[in-house]
Amino acid sequence: MRQLRGKPLRDFLGGIKRPDIDLVFLLQDMEDPINVGSAFRIADACAVKKIILTGISARPPHPLIKKVGRGRDRRVQWQYVESATEALVPYREEKYDICALEITASSAPYTEVEYGDRVVLVVGHEDHGVTNRTLSLCDRSVFIPMYGKGSSLNVHVSLGIAAAHILHHGQRTDIKP
Repeated sequence: MRQLRGKPLRDFLGGIKRPDIDLVFLLQDMEDPINVGSAFRIADACAVKKIILTGISARPPHPLIKKVGRGRDRRVQWQYVESATEALVPYREEKYDICALEITASSAPYTEVEYGDRVVLVVGHEDHGVTNRTLSLCDRSVFIPMYGKGSSLNVHVSLGIAAAHILHHGQRTDIKP
């Protein structure tokens, strides 16, 4: 077994069909540029339609976003909207499934939810999470079960886990090496 590099790697990855799911990330008040840069890298890996940055979220151009995101902020479409609730209005009107990655009394484990084919995945501030006002506009909330002593993962790690699951839930990815 050997790592693939260069053209063999591009050919291998080119043979993977992306599931037909329209995925948007909304980052509410994600203050740490390292987390924002990581979100851009995840968005690129998942071919996310758009990242919406709101509130006090760090935003390009920022040297840490560029470094951690490996320049993906130039590749992934993004916009800044002051208010997360304002940013969600057009997606609600277009019948997107608006899903917060947040622990609430009604949250379901992320693996036990049926996601639609148009999803806005909302994540919040590193310490405070998604605000109650924004949660009131979400169709559902999901969480990643934690089995150790900590109650959560880093926000960009959680975003990557949830995004990959939303893209692949109930589907088999056909890989033709």
